[in-house]
Amino acid sequence: MTIPETDAPAPRRRHRIHPAWWVAAVAFVALLAAAGFRAAPGALMVPLNEDFGWSTSVMSLAVSVNLLLYGLTAPFAAALMDRFGVRQVVAIALLLVSLGAGGSILMTASWQLLIFWGLLIGLGTGSMALVFAATIANRWFVKRNGLVMGILTAGSATGQLIFLPPVAALAESSGWRPASLVIAAAALLAVPIVWFVLRDHPEDRGVLPYGADPDTHVPAVRATGGAAKRAIEGLVFASKHRSFWALAAAFAICGATTNGLIGIHFIPSAHDHGMPTTTAAGLLAVVGVFDIAGTIASGWLTDKFDPRKLLVAYYAFRGAALALLPWLLSDAVHPSMVLFIVIYGLDWVATVPPTAKLCREIFGDRGTIVFGWVFASHQIGAAIAALSAGLIRDGLGTYTYAWWGGAALCVIAAVLSIAVRRRLAPDAKAAPVAPRGSEVEPAPPGM
Repeated sequence: MTIPETDAPAPRRRHRIHPAWWVAAVAFVALLAAAGFRAAPGALMVPLNEDFGWSTSVMSLAVSVNLLLYGLTAPFAAALMDRFGVRQVVAIALLLVSLGAGGSILMTASWQLLIFWGLLIGLGTGSMALVFAATIANRWFVKRNGLVMGILTAGSATGQLIFLPPVAALAESSGWRPASLVIAAAALLAVPIVWFVLRDHPEDRGVLPYGADPDTHVPAVRATGGAAKRAIEGLVFASKHRSFWALAAAFAICGATTNGLIGIHFIPSAHDHGMPTTTAAGLLAVVGVFDIAGTIASGWLTDKFDPRKLLVAYYAFRGAALALLPWLLSDAVHPSMVLFIVIYGLDWVATVPPTAKLCREIFGDRGTIVFGWVFASHQIGAAIAALSAGLIRDGLGTYTYAWWGGAALCVIAAVLSIAVRRRLAPDAKAAPVAPRGSEVEPAPPGM
């Protein structure tokens, strides 16, 4: 007797813990390791000045190059992850971070700072950045997407929390070179973990995305070829919509008032007021503690409330805190400074989950690459602010006007955020454009 063939799909593997959570955990570790350098410049600028006599403006220029590349690499990294695979891109990115941090101990001239801090680490961190978090959250999670995006975004804050105190302590006690080697080692150690655990799609593990309905889920398409063209096509598509420009401008202000101002210049500014570097570094690390809670809470809130209203609240609180900062800085820690640190920590990158959700809602299948370009604007803003604050400090002898300028920008960001239109762009569901000679292949069926 012949048993007739059926078209019933093969049963999917069952797991006590969905593989999506393991992938998210490793992504968190990778983001944490790459965040080592994010904590470094503020703690290393004073030792480098004492060792080589380099001015704040010169070091701020290297950091600005880093932040600029960190942002501009992001949309191309999103396309490269689509084309060549997530773990390949992330592993190479971590190697670049390690090479830049480790190689910097050989520096003898300020232009070399542009190579190690600027070029290598900028390309490495930019190849991961928040587009990596968005890629993992969007591919592996249908439910809890906003929460996972918040958790992964907090990976950078956790890295700051873990690395900043020992980096500052090492820089003060043993010099900036051992501190740089610690950052290099952390990035290098994350490479094998990424290589053996990360996978590109749930189908590669024989499962559906977490929370997906087996009856309605459609496997993601996988693009081949033309990563750069796909990234540019995403920018051309998004630039036709006013919501993109509003999101990009607001997120540029976000970058200016976090990475560009506080992240780079808080420690030197506190040092100007007589506060020890290690104390200021400890305060910045506490920002990281509250950032973890704030970003995860923001992800949870993003799943429940209008993301535009959340952004207005976040920028308003940040602007108020920056406006008061010149009166809070002193040679010792006092309650009002602690309150500033708590507010700024909760608000640090709480803007990321709602911004990423708006990109996904408005631009559909192109949302991750569009978010990459929005994130590029974040880093352009950070780069401009980092350099501008250094020039203000060297020219006027104080950071006060830099803090007040950041506060004014936050008001503009709040207005831009509420002006974003949430409706889906008319052509947002169009399939990604594949270059001539390439194909767009369907994802393989589950095992």
